[in-house]
Amino acid sequence: MATLLLVRHGLTELTGPVLAGWTPEVHLNQRGREQAAELAARLAPLPLDLVVASPLERCQETARALLDGRDGLQMRTDDRFGEVRYGDWTGRRLEELAKEDLWKVVQAHPSAARFPGGEALADAQHRAVTAVREWNDTLKPDAMFLVCSHGDIIKSIVADALGLHLDQFQRIQADPASLTVIRYTETRPFVLRLNDNGGKVDDLLAKSGEDSDAPVGGGA
Repeated sequence: MATLLLVRHGLTELTGPVLAGWTPEVHLNQRGREQAAELAARLAPLPLDLVVASPLERCQETARALLDGRDGLQMRTDDRFGEVRYGDWTGRRLEELAKEDLWKVVQAHPSAARFPGGEALADAQHRAVTAVREWNDTLKPDAMFLVCSHGDIIKSIVADALGLHLDQFQRIQADPASLTVIRYTETRPFVLRLNDNGGKVDDLLAKSGEDSDAPVGGGA
């Protein structure tokens, strides 16, 4: 199966203090554009077969930066990688939302959380994981593809890959412009990198003759 590079979009003016959600016209700020360019340079050695992005502007802009210099490779858009639909919480400050009763549920029991006027976190995870699997099915076994998405979506995909219940997904971190890598095999996925913000990526290149499954751990 394929190797998936999960990239969170770069910084925006709302990243951190405000739950942007599906707010339109949220663009990368100067630092976010720099982050995207730096990540594009890091990923340059990797031969990408596909780039897919959330429809939201901050992901579209990040993905376009990652395509710089990759002639012939076009970006595809998939709404299923869009941000969680936070409904009435969209656009509100996190310090304000932290006072809501639902905030405790989101943090401690997210599988039970449904945002007022929005969607359940479990539904958001299901659509994102389904999208990953369907894109996987369209690619050759040794393909490498990149998905540019959002923090909670990336965390939910990682939780699925690790076999974790959604209630554990808040233990996973996905910083702006970070790289998370999952290699899917016929038997199970392997998380190769998590919230990676620097360093070389040459080790992600498929080696000739590698089995589809990772080696079993050895003893002394």
